[in-house]
Amino acid sequence: MTIESVSGEGIDTRHRPVDYGRVFTQAIDRLHAEGRYRVFIDILRNKGMFPNARCFAGHNGPKPITVWCSNDYLAMGQHPKVIAAMEEALHDVGAGSGGTRNIGGNTHYHIDLEAELAELHGKDAALLFTSGYVSNEATLATLAKVLPGCVIFSDELNHASMIAGIRNSGCEKHVFRHNDLQHLEELLAAADPAAPKLIAFESVYSMDGDVAPLHAICDLADKYNALTYLDEVHAVGMYGAHGGGISERDEAADRITIIEGTLGKAFGVMGGYIAADRMIVDVIRSYAPGFIFTTSLSPVLVAGVLASVRHLKASSVERDAQQAAAARLKALFTNAGLPVLPTTTHIVPLMVGDPVKAKKISDILLAEYGVYVQPINYPTVPRGTERLRFTPGPAHDEAMMRELTDALVEIWGRLELRQAA
Repeated sequence: MTIESVSGEGIDTRHRPVDYGRVFTQAIDRLHAEGRYRVFIDILRNKGMFPNARCFAGHNGPKPITVWCSNDYLAMGQHPKVIAAMEEALHDVGAGSGGTRNIGGNTHYHIDLEAELAELHGKDAALLFTSGYVSNEATLATLAKVLPGCVIFSDELNHASMIAGIRNSGCEKHVFRHNDLQHLEELLAAADPAAPKLIAFESVYSMDGDVAPLHAICDLADKYNALTYLDEVHAVGMYGAHGGGISERDEAADRITIIEGTLGKAFGVMGGYIAADRMIVDVIRSYAPGFIFTTSLSPVLVAGVLASVRHLKASSVERDAQQAAAARLKALFTNAGLPVLPTTTHIVPLMVGDPVKAKKISDILLAEYGVYVQPINYPTVPRGTERLRFTPGPAHDEAMMRELTDALVEIWGRLELRQAA
């Protein structure tokens, strides 16, 4: 068959230049048509006054708003100890690290923080990365390549960064239904008994707010001689007596091979890390391109994280206040007939089920009520489960929550949306 007969135009399309602009425009148009084009909100937080902020979008000059969707769960990015530590480091050593960890960028701050994180999780060692995404992608991809014939078993709701790392490893993979132990065991039992195995899962799943059965998964890992990789990014700082996450709360940290976390959520700054046996950390340090060839975190950032980790190891005030705030908001939403997803964690998902409507609600809240919450659409969540994801923190008081609830009830009625069953 000739190109002419396929095109029907009698033109040899091999000589037609690619219209790059048209291809890119169509890609963006598809997102607009599906109602899931992402819009960045132009805001500045007010130092020491979070969740109060200023919004610069759609009007002249800054407008006061209340932020309801920050991942700085405990407002540690605003904590005086964190800010003071960062200012001190800035004036002590300057702004940047100056290089990769291997070439000039290995500061005393980095070494101290890794020791602190290893101790937090009861592990021999820890390793810093520039983000939680990089720590997941680099570690999973490298680990599976170092283990010949490795088979990875991944929860279907794992983070995109975990999926990317598993895909980039090139190893055999099996996806098990979310938190489904029976399905996981079926997959483990069917695998080659002699093959290296790794089970990758999260502790708190950030969109639904549910928790993995850590001990039960570890039991299966023991039974089938598998390593375990636990993503604790939405749990470190938030759970456990010292902020070690669900693995600390459930006394399972010693059973987990590798614990991965972030420094940009509850700890309030930036970065990611793993904590594990010293030999495993050394392997990732020595083989992972995402670690080796990246400029290390600024010592200013590391100093801030160090102050945050140390504070949350000793203080449960922020954790307790945040849990109380989340419970209060869930109760208000439930009593108002709003379709809040019941969770046992700090995540408060309000289900909408339509990307256009989710964006519309978000726009009305910001424009008319000074409330900022970002719509969550596909591919972050499955199609048909679009939602607003609220993360109340220690400083969200009851008056703010009641105003938010009243606003949502008004908008739900205005848009004739489905209420809770």
